Amino acid sequence: QVQLVESGGGSVQSGGSLRLSCAVFGYTYSFYCMGWFRQAPGKEREGVATIDSDGRTRYADSVKGRFTISQDNAKNTLYLQMNSLKPEDAAMYYCAADWNHQTICADFAYWGRGTQVTVSA
Repeated sequence: QVQLVESGGGSVQSGGSLRLSCAVFGYTYSFYCMGWFRQAPGKEREGVATIDSDGRTRYADSVKGRFTISQDNAKNTLYLQMNSLKPEDAAMYYCAADWNHQTICADFAYWGRGTQVTVSA
């Protein structure tokens, strides 16, 4: 059974940094698409960043230049480096994955349970 387990969330001050990790269990091959999403209370879930198996990345405009998505296939782990954090970045962050080839990574079959990020002003 495939499981995605996020870690690395926490509380930081505005301007601080965090690195989120997403470990994949139960699937020894590489997913074609992996991504990070977030949802703040009272708001809809939004895409933060995606990466495909060719290394192509996409970012939400709100995080471009501050966040970096990467993956370590040897460790079966996805990362999200978050720098210059702002209070509006506070949310539950979710890892997602899908093995289907997609022109743009938009559909994800597997989801983690999330890790909380809090940013104080």
